[in-house]
Amino acid sequence: MDINTIYIVGPTASGKSALAMRVAEQWNGEIVCADSQTIRKGMNIGTAKPSVLDQNSIPHHILDIVEPFEPYSVARFKTDAQACIRDIHARGKIAVVVG
Repeated sequence: MDINTIYIVGPTASGKSALAMRVAEQWNGEIVCADSQTIRKGMNIGTAKPSVLDQNSIPHHILDIVEPFEPYSVARFKTDAQACIRDIHARGKIAVVVG
């Protein structure tokens, strides 16, 4: 675990996204989405995808990156997430992984 990365995890509808927004705002962070469906383009209903307002307020990563039926593995997520986290850290910010 890296001291420049905060992980927010928990059950569905427990307030993780709202907490992640507050943490990112307070600690100069960017959010790395770790939800199995928000990665999919067009899957906006039933996924609790961050609103456009939230996305414009705080940078979000790993959203809308694959087509709805495109395969996406945990190995690919790990590679994508690690790259995002390295990029966030390189810019002097905190990575807030939420999912």
